[in-house]
Order: sequence, then structure tokens, then C-alpha cells
Amino acid sequence: MAAKPPITNSIRDLRDQHGRMSQAELAKAIGVTRQTVIAIEQGRYSPSLESAFRISRVFSAGIEDVFGWEG
Repeated sequence: MAAKPPITNSIRDLRDQHGRMSQAELAKAIGVTRQTVIAIEQGRYSPSLESAFRISRVFSAGIEDVFGWEG
């Protein structure tokens, strides 16, 4: 089994705070699949830098407010 990436995130909490946004809605807003959003949320996949910035913009948050590093 592959090790989890050392990047953490608060995407699920941010979706809840933004009108209980669905994973599908977030995926559409940032141009990825719902499965990609699920994998990012669960820490199984580290997003590209572009996707990370898009997610941050959707929530009007700084990138450090969305993502953390456990390196």
C-alpha cells in the first residue's frame, strides 16, 4: 500500500461552511472529476498546484487555510 501524501486539507469542512457544497459541485468549479475531489479530501492524492489554487479561490481562502503540510 502506498504511503499517504504528507499534505492535509480542510476541504470537507470548507464545503460544509459554503452551503454544504457537494463534491460534484466543487469538482465542476475546479475542472476535475468528483473522484479526484474525493481522493484529495481523503488524503489519497495530492492536487496539482493549479488545482490547489482553484480550490482556494472557490472558498475565498488562502492556500494555507485549505492545505497543510505534515512533512
